Amino acid sequence: MGKLDGKSVIVTGASRGIGAEIARVFASEGGRVVCAARTQKEGDHQFAGSLESTVAAIKEAGGEATPVAANISEPEDCQRLVQVARDTYGQIDVLVNNAALTYFVPVKDYPLNRWMRSWAVNFHAPFILSQLVLEDMIPRQSGSIVNISSGAAIGPGRGPYGNDPRWLGGGTCYGAEKAALERFTQGLAAEVYQYGVSISCVSPSQVVPTPGTVHHRLVRGLDDPAGEPPELMAKAVLVLASEPPEKVSGLVTYSQVLLKQYGLLDDGKGIGFEVAGSGYSQI
Repeated sequence: MGKLDGKSVIVTGASRGIGAEIARVFASEGGRVVCAARTQKEGDHQFAGSLESTVAAIKEAGGEATPVAANISEPEDCQRLVQVARDTYGQIDVLVNNAALTYFVPVKDYPLNRWMRSWAVNFHAPFILSQLVLEDMIPRQSGSIVNISSGAAIGPGRGPYGNDPRWLGGGTCYGAEKAALERFTQGLAAEVYQYGVSISCVSPSQVVPTPGTVHHRLVRGLDDPAGEPPELMAKAVLVLASEPPEKVSGLVTYSQVLLKQYGLLDDGKGIGFEVAGSGYSQI
C-alpha cells in the first residue's frame, strides 16, 4: 500500500524542479495528482520541463496524473484549478503550494508590476488555494496542506552591514514572501487544527539544482555536487502530507532535518545543521 492511496492531490509548479519531483513521488505512493503550472508543453518556457513531461513520466511509471495549465497569480485560475481537480479526482485531500516566481532585483529598482505578480504567486495564491481546498477538508475532518518555503526567509539581521553578496543580490522580496508564508503556515495550522487538518511548511536544507536555480546562478549546474537532490524535498513533503496533524501541523522545518528525524537520512548538511533556521522553524 502507498501512503497516499486513492487521495486527490494538487501540486503547483509541477512542470519542473522540486514540484515535478513531488508530483512523481506522490503518484508513486498512490496519489491521484493534479499537476499545475503555466508550462503545458516543452518549448513553451525558456527552461526545460513541462506539465506534459511530468505527467508522461508519472503515467509511464504506472501512476495517475492530470495536467492543468493555470496561472495562479489570477484568482480565477486558482478557482478553476481546484474545480478541475474536484471534477477529475473528487474532493481534495492534499495541497502542495510549491509554485514560485522570483525576480532578483533590489527594492529601489523593483518594477511594481513584477513585485505585485511575485506576491500574487508566492503568497496570495497559497492563501486562495488553501481557502478553496479547506471547503473539502474541514467537513471531512481530514486533509493536508504543505507549503514550500526557502532559506531566503532567513534574513540578514541587524546592521552594520558589509558588502556580503548574499544580501545585495535582490532577494529581499522573495525572502519576505517566504517569511510571510511561514507565519501564514503556523497561523492557519492553529485555526484549523480543531478540524483535523494539517498545515506545515518545509524548505530545502541546501539549494536544489533546478533550471531556475541554475538560471539565477545559485548553483553551478543541475549536477552540482554541492546542491541537494530534489528527491530529498519530495520525500520530506511526503512525510508532512501523510503524517497525522498531531505530529506535524504547524511545523516549519527543513528537508534534511525532517528526514533525519524520521530515520530516512543518516546525516544532513546545510540549514538546520551548519546554520540555524528561521525563527518560525524554532517555534
